[in-house]
Amino acid sequence: MATHVLRRRADYIGITGSLLCLIHCILTPVLLMTSTWLTHDSLRAGFLSLDYLFIIVNMGAVWSATRHTSRSIRFALWGFLGLFATGLVFEELNEGFEYLAYAASLGLVVTHLANIHYCRTHHVH
Repeated sequence: MATHVLRRRADYIGITGSLLCLIHCILTPVLLMTSTWLTHDSLRAGFLSLDYLFIIVNMGAVWSATRHTSRSIRFALWGFLGLFATGLVFEELNEGFEYLAYAASLGLVVTHLANIHYCRTHHVH
């Protein structure tokens, strides 16, 4: 039963995870510069390690969403997920990786929306 609900809501989970990641990535630099409660190293590391949580959530959502969809949507979701994870893991190396993660996150949102539309019009359950 829980697996069935997850499969039906995978696109919504993926959209939520991607949007929360975008909000997190945009607000983190502001909070690090302006907040005194993020001066402790352990709290700061925990806040910054949310990136890995977003990768895991989106992996589960993409895996579940791509089980019964078209080949092009499947390819797009996995491709954007790969770019998203690469951007987040390597964002400390170059500023370009940060922008890659932003673009891939938006790509995940758009592709999950396309998958919702595809599933509704093709009666995929």
